[in-house]
Amino acid sequence: MLKQALVLALLAASSATFAGNWQVKVGGSVVAPSEDNNTLADGAVTHVKAENAYSFTPSVEYFFGNSNISTELLLATPLKHDVTTNGAKIASFKELPPTLTVKYNFKNSTGFTPYIGVGATAVIVWGEKTTGVIAGTKLKADNAFGVAGQVGFNFQPADAKNWGVFADVRYANISSDLKLDGAKIGSLDVNPWVYTIGYSYRF
Repeated sequence: MLKQALVLALLAASSATFAGNWQVKVGGSVVAPSEDNNTLADGAVTHVKAENAYSFTPSVEYFFGNSNISTELLLATPLKHDVTTNGAKIASFKELPPTLTVKYNFKNSTGFTPYIGVGATAVIVWGEKTTGVIAGTKLKADNAFGVAGQVGFNFQPADAKNWGVFADVRYANISSDLKLDGAKIGSLDVNPWVYTIGYSYRF
C-alpha cells in the first residue's frame, strides 16, 4: 500500500512539473532557396538554383520551467526541389530539413508572444535525378549541415484555452557538395528562407 501511494505521489508531482511545458505545432511551409547564382563544373553551368518547395511541417517544443526559454524541433514531410540553370530544369532531389532551435519568448500581457531563436539544421538528401542537358548522368548530392535563425509569434485568443495560431520565418545557411558520375562539380548553395503558418497546442 505504501509503495502504491509513493508511485501515485511521484506521478502527481511529475504531472505538475511538466504541465504546460510542451507544445506541438502543425503547419504548412514554403521553403524558398535564396541563392540563384551558383556556378558548377568550372563555369560550364551557371545561374544554378534550387527552386521553391512546399511541405507539411509539424514541430515539437519544450518550455524550460517558468523561464522564457524553449527549444523547438521542426520536422517535415519530404520536400522535392527542382534544380534549374538559367531557368531550365536540369535535375531534382528530395530532402528532409530537421531543424533544432533554442528560442527566447517575449512574454507580455497580450495574447501575442513574439519569439526569436537560433540553432542548427540539416538537409538529408535522396532521390537525385537528372534531366535536360545532363540527362542520363548520375547526380549525387551530399547531406549538409548549417546554422539556422528563427523569428515569429504565437497568438492564443483569451477563450481558446490551449489552442493558438503561429507564424514564423527561418533562415538556414546550407550548402551541398555535388558529384556528377562520381566527379566533383562544385557546391550548391541553397540558404533557404522557410515561411510557416499553422496551429499550436500547449499541454
